[in-house]
Amino acid sequence: MPTIWSIGYEAATQDAVIAALQSAGVEVLADIRALPLSRRPGFSKSALAAAARAGGIDYRHLKPLGTPAEGRAAARRHDHAAVARIYAGQLELPEALAAMAELRALASERRVALLCYEREAAECHRSLLIAELLADFAVEDLKP
Repeated sequence: MPTIWSIGYEAATQDAVIAALQSAGVEVLADIRALPLSRRPGFSKSALAAAARAGGIDYRHLKPLGTPAEGRAAARRHDHAAVARIYAGQLELPEALAAMAELRALASERRVALLCYEREAAECHRSLLIAELLADFAVEDLKP
């Protein structure tokens, strides 16, 4: 059975995230944030991509698999039902379908970890994406 890894960087350092990915043997970090920006040092797209590559991990930003603004607002309100509804709509968009096909192919060939902010995967759209696209994969949530 293939495996997909999941990691959130909430309350973690960049070094801890890279070390957790390396320890799991992750080959590709798939950033599934709509906006790959962060107030946390080292987690904006350019800095994170450079650190991943320096650690021997490829980096891919899959923007269409991020949560749209309305979904991020629902997440801040802890309205998980609204997040799920909004994100389900996001995954029906043509660009999201193309990104999902890319991700599935990549995860079938290499060791891929999905990255977003939320530490707990069950509270993040990562779990929704896995349920929709990779339900036949084993899931390993990494905790940096």
